[in-house]
Amino acid sequence: MIDRRIKFRHIQCFVEICRQKSLKKAAERQFLTQPAISKTLKELEDILDTHLLNRSRAGVSLTKEGEVFLHFAEMSVASLQQGLYGVEQISSGGKTRLAVGALPSVAARLMPSVVQALSSLTDDVRLSISDGPHSFLMDRLRRGELDLVIGRLGAPDTMKGISFTQLYHEHVVVVVRPEHPLCGEPNLARLSEWPVLYPSEASAIRPLVERFMIANGIGEIPNRIETVSGAFGRSYVTKSDAIWIISAGVVANEVEDGRLVQLPFDMDTTRGPVGLMVRQESEAGPAERMFRLAVSQTIRDLKMD
Repeated sequence: MIDRRIKFRHIQCFVEICRQKSLKKAAERQFLTQPAISKTLKELEDILDTHLLNRSRAGVSLTKEGEVFLHFAEMSVASLQQGLYGVEQISSGGKTRLAVGALPSVAARLMPSVVQALSSLTDDVRLSISDGPHSFLMDRLRRGELDLVIGRLGAPDTMKGISFTQLYHEHVVVVVRPEHPLCGEPNLARLSEWPVLYPSEASAIRPLVERFMIANGIGEIPNRIETVSGAFGRSYVTKSDAIWIISAGVVANEVEDGRLVQLPFDMDTTRGPVGLMVRQESEAGPAERMFRLAVSQTIRDLKMD
């Protein structure tokens, strides 16, 4: 039997502390003081009569008991969020809400066609689409704020509790404006001569790009801007001599139209799987199944491998 002394605030605070790996950061996210969130955690541990977290100057880490409890605590928070969305669905006239997260490359290249394909299959689904870096989307997926995410396969520690279904492969490209000096004489060794838009630390492609740089003997790039923002990248690169290192899907339309030029570097080592990610305990409802069908049709029509 569940101890009635356990309140939702206990579960919510514990999950947030684990996500942030810091009492201070978790308190900020929950709009609480650090003493208040520490007190809430202690209340939970006292009720369960066990230690869930180890505290140190470096932050917090889960005990074995904490690992077990976190798995089900995250499921509880996500389930409640889905319940709230269900109430919202009834209030919105019966359409099923499907919240989808997409990495920038997916949002730019795949999603417009997916939306068109879905609208031809059904008019009973109300899509909510969010884009952003991998870690941001994974966090929202675990919270239950997103039903699914389409993006690159992340590092193992970011994929705990997540089911991944591969859809296609994608690589990273280096692009510039058509009149850029490198267009006439492509040379990786000259990258540092201009500003470089570089994948941010939280992005899924960052490790791939860094390995590519090391393999090609490219050292530290002093004048680099870390971002995966498609809107900023398109505007800045077309108006300057900046060099943009980004997933191919983000700039596929611009390269095809000639607004950007892909430099002929061998980027095969940055090739990686893009797939559909959901929480392991979730079951696909009718809306998600129709969405998956629309995705499959789009990938086939666009001939994406």
